[in-house]
Amino acid sequence: MKIEVLYPEIANLFGDHFQMNFLAQSLPDAVFYKTSLHDTPKFMTEDVNMIYMGPTTEDGLEMIIEKLMPCRERLKELIEKNVVLLMTGNAFEVFGKKIEILEDIPGGKNEGRIIECLGVFDYHSERRMMHRYNTLFLGSYETEDKDQIDVVGFKAEFSYTYGDNSEHYCFKGERGFGIHPDTMLEGFRYHNFFGTYLNGPLLINNPLLTKDLLKKAGAGDVQLAFEKQAMDAYEAKLKQFKDPKIEYVEE
Repeated sequence: MKIEVLYPEIANLFGDHFQMNFLAQSLPDAVFYKTSLHDTPKFMTEDVNMIYMGPTTEDGLEMIIEKLMPCRERLKELIEKNVVLLMTGNAFEVFGKKIEILEDIPGGKNEGRIIECLGVFDYHSERRMMHRYNTLFLGSYETEDKDQIDVVGFKAEFSYTYGDNSEHYCFKGERGFGIHPDTMLEGFRYHNFFGTYLNGPLLINNPLLTKDLLKKAGAGDVQLAFEKQAMDAYEAKLKQFKDPKIEYVEE
């Protein structure tokens, strides 16, 4: 197993980089590449089983787009080959067509600016820097074996994403909202590309999802590190998230 972690020095908000520590403990024989902004990604010169990138700042997102633009065709090739790509938080915005900055901080000079993205997929994001959208999320995910499992997560974002994901969503929401408030369909999925605003970190909070993604990456049925504790925490969180008294959306 070869797993590449892109730009961990900046794509590390919300503790999401710890999910790669979790995978490393679960896959002691796997090779983990940590690719910095100054490195050529390993996926450009060799095959990998999984590529991960976490959420970053708005400035960091632009740096990442610049670094990945020359890799665009190779990334499209890997996606068509069913390599697992997991992009959490705002990282998946990089693969859309553009980011429109509709509202900037007072005194900022970015309002009205459009950031061109990789254009791998036909969706776009709209950013409002004076509004952080916070929400819990409860939804379902279909595994490789066609089982439906519960997924829990958190969102903290300045952007919504728009585009038809009715056939290409990651999770079907039960509570919270999806890629924007008018849909319950969260994220964008194509083959084994998984892009979602959910963080928290996603893989640690959802061990059943983690096991399925690792199976898709070719690891087989993996015994996760601290699996009993992870499952106990998952079940406790599910009980909490399903409590009708819990409020989900905060702006």
